[in-house]
Amino acid sequence: MQDYFLQNDQLKIKVQSKGGELKSLQKDGVEYVWNGDPAFWGRSTPVLFPFVGSLKGKRYLYNGKEYPMGQHGFARDMEFDLKQQTDSEIRLELKANEESLAKYPFRFRLEIGYVLENSSVSVLWKVINEDTKPMYFSIGGHPAFLCPFSEEEGYAFVLRKGGKTVEEITSTIIGEGGLATDETEEYGLENGILPISDELFYKDALVLESYQADEVALQNPQGKEYIKVSFDMPLVGLWSPPHKKAPFVCIEPWCGRCDSKAFEGTLEQRQWGNVLQPGETFETCHRITCL
Repeated sequence: MQDYFLQNDQLKIKVQSKGGELKSLQKDGVEYVWNGDPAFWGRSTPVLFPFVGSLKGKRYLYNGKEYPMGQHGFARDMEFDLKQQTDSEIRLELKANEESLAKYPFRFRLEIGYVLENSSVSVLWKVINEDTKPMYFSIGGHPAFLCPFSEEEGYAFVLRKGGKTVEEITSTIIGEGGLATDETEEYGLENGILPISDELFYKDALVLESYQADEVALQNPQGKEYIKVSFDMPLVGLWSPPHKKAPFVCIEPWCGRCDSKAFEGTLEQRQWGNVLQPGETFETCHRITCL
C-alpha cells in the first residue's frame, strides 16, 4: 500500500493506493475528512464499484449464473496503480484481473483522479469497458466529513439544486439487509436546512433519488457552511452510523443504488444501473470544496 500527496497554497490531500481512497483533506492545516477509526467506521472516502449498496441475497444473476457480491462491490479493497501525477493532479487505475473476473465477469478499467484547484478537490471517475460484451455497473462515492454533532447540537446539511435551496426532499427508506423498500419519508426544509442528529439515521441512510439536489453543504452551529459537495448524479445518500453518535457524516453522490426488497431480476435489470458497450467510456465527477 502506497500513500500519495498533493498540495497547493490552500489544500493538502493524501490518497491511498488501496481503493484509490482520499484519506486526508486539509485546508490551512485543518482536517475535514474522517480518519477511518474502526470504532465507528473504518473507512474515509471509499469509491463504490461495480455496485453501490447491497444486493438482494448478496448475489446477482448474469448470463444464467449467480455471482456472490458484498456491499458496495470490491474496488474499495483492491490495490490501484499510479497512472500519473503532476503538481495539481493524481490519477490511479484498477484493471480487471483474475480475482475480479471470478466475481465480476467483465474486463474493465477504472480510473480515479483528484485535481486541486484553489480550495476545491475534484474527484474524477472514469470507467472503460475493455470487454467484447456490454458491461453493467454502478459507481458512487462515500466521503465522510468531520461533524462532531455528538458534542454540540446545531450541525446541519444544507441542500441546493441549481443554485437554489431545496425546500422538500423525499427519502427512500432502507430496510432489512440494506435493501430499498417501497416506503418513503418526506422532510420539509427551511432555507434548505436539514438538522443533523443521531436520530436522523435510525432508519439507515437517507437516499434521495431522481436528482433532488446537486449540492450538499455542512453547516456548523453558528450557521457557517464549512464544506460542500457538488455533483451531477441521479442519487445522493446522507449517512452516519446509527445509534453510535459518530463524529462524522457522509455525503454520497451515486450513479447506482442498492437492490429493492422486491427485486427478482438480472444484473441487466437492476434499477439505476449503467451500461457501457464494448470500448465505451463513462466519466463523471464531483467536487469537494472547503469553505
